[in-house]
Amino acid sequence: MSRLDLNLLIALDALLTERSVTRAAARLHLSQPALSASLSRLRTHFGDPLLARRGNAYELTPLAVRLAEHTSTALEAARRVFESQADWTPEASTREFLVYGSDYAFATVGQAASKLAAAVAPGVRFRFELHTPGLVEEAQARMRSADGILIPHGHITDLRSTELWSDRWVLLADARHPFTGKTPAMTDLAERPWVFTYQSRSAFTSVGQQLRALGIEPRIEAVVQSFLALPHFIRGTDRLGVVQSAVALHAAELPGIRIVDPPFDAVPVANALWWHPVHEHDPEHAWMRSIFQSAGRTVAKQTAIG
Repeated sequence: MSRLDLNLLIALDALLTERSVTRAAARLHLSQPALSASLSRLRTHFGDPLLARRGNAYELTPLAVRLAEHTSTALEAARRVFESQADWTPEASTREFLVYGSDYAFATVGQAASKLAAAVAPGVRFRFELHTPGLVEEAQARMRSADGILIPHGHITDLRSTELWSDRWVLLADARHPFTGKTPAMTDLAERPWVFTYQSRSAFTSVGQQLRALGIEPRIEAVVQSFLALPHFIRGTDRLGVVQSAVALHAAELPGIRIVDPPFDAVPVANALWWHPVHEHDPEHAWMRSIFQSAGRTVAKQTAIG
């Protein structure tokens, strides 16, 4: 490490992102010869060309593809080290908090936390990014360079967490959906096609698992990894879908959507904020966690769910 210049990390990140010396140099406000010199040093260090010409363009080598994600993570971690302050107050802070989650989490507790923070710390910024199955599966390693992930209990076990609020599941259907009765029966759930939000080993909903535990194997016609977009895949069809009641408030504004309770006792959604133990004693992070806890109470009141 003593022989390495950490500025090379910045150059590497730009080169892997832009896949062009010209564009990377412009991004970093450097001359092309200066960045070419950095690329030469990086190639010597890794024993790999990193960028390989293919026709008129450059492609990442297999090693460069592997380095791309590690580089951004390392750069973010280094930035956080040098942003730390001995005396920190939210009123004077300009810190950016990186939080992962679903669009449901962002539309509920995320926006509430952003508003609460802006009222007391106008210089603080939140960056909300959608989580991925890979991020959830490797949360113990990947969350070192992030501030948190908004995801219900049942997906992550090795991180610290705080519960924010509980939600419940409701069924969505087209307003003209021909249920067996006024409300859906278990036979409707078994016979009608479905739209699911997630369907993989690590990406799933508790209610989807519960349906299978009840002996119903949903006939899935579409998978859309967005709770807020799901109603659009149901309107005008005979499909069914399940969303959290907070999302149903948005769906109710969409003409032609019917919202009903499921014909079984659905497991509640225990929404939580998770973070890596490395952040446990960081006063800035502790402040952020308190903001999300307050935001969770706000959302619970808004949706009248305790």
